[in-house]
Amino acid sequence: MASAERSILKEGVVAGLIGAAVVAVWFLVFDIVRGKPFLTPGLLGAAVFQGITDPTGVEPTFGNVLGYTIIHGLAFVAFGIVAASLMAASEREPALFLAFIILFASFEVFVFAVVGALGKSMLGAVVWWAILIGNLLASIAMLWYFFRAHRALPRTLIGSWGTVLREGIVAGLLGAAVVALWFLAIDWIQGEPLRTPKLLGTGLLRQSDPVTALVSYTILHGSAFALFGLVGALLIAGAERQPLFVFALVIFFTAFEVFFTGGVLIAAKWVLDEIAGWTIFVGNLLATVVMLAYFFKGHRELARRLTAAWAEED
Repeated sequence: MASAERSILKEGVVAGLIGAAVVAVWFLVFDIVRGKPFLTPGLLGAAVFQGITDPTGVEPTFGNVLGYTIIHGLAFVAFGIVAASLMAASEREPALFLAFIILFASFEVFVFAVVGALGKSMLGAVVWWAILIGNLLASIAMLWYFFRAHRALPRTLIGSWGTVLREGIVAGLLGAAVVALWFLAIDWIQGEPLRTPKLLGTGLLRQSDPVTALVSYTILHGSAFALFGLVGALLIAGAERQPLFVFALVIFFTAFEVFFTGGVLIAAKWVLDEIAGWTIFVGNLLATVVMLAYFFKGHRELARRLTAAWAEED
């Protein structure tokens, strides 16, 4: 028992340090590219230690960068230990992997909530989508480490990685295409083709040139849906073996809708004054229906089991 606890503690600490290092390196590169090395940890350190909410004129200092780096590392280590405990429990009871997924989703929401609480101007200065990408890269790195240490668990949960990868990318691109065509039709009817992606590229990615905004948002849109499709494919594959993963699938699709709307509200609320909210909801709903139809077409037995269970409940 003591040996197992030490193993979990070691895995959690290592995974947490890996996640923290990935985020730190990502923001170092990001800040260097925009010509302001260590700006992100410097701003966040100033907000945490000095209560600064207006980033105007704030320059990164050694104390703020070091202090925030330590807090950042400790937070990731704590998160890694909890995740390692859930991973170990999932080996004994695979259905508990659902809690592991919820933990990672909750962590992402928590980070956004904390940064958002520091003030809108601070969130704009540290760039919300860079936070999202950094945490996403950290999650991938930590999951890779966990699955490397628990090689049997992925096979138990999802089976063939190749099939899951193909299904996820195809489903994601289908969803992206449905949303793109939906807004193309809406914009065409209103007499302004491609207006919506240009607005979103301008509002979310801070691109002033319309063509750059269109191209940038299209790439982000497709990439986000491809990633979304991959997670959906993982959950569908898990549901084949552990029916409880259907609940995770529902939570995931619901969270995606909430996350997108929340992201727009935080980053560029004025965009929602230009785009009718119902069009966003309907577009994402259509994408969800098409993606689920594609998934269940390839998993007919799962669809039959769910339909039968629904009928029995009625």
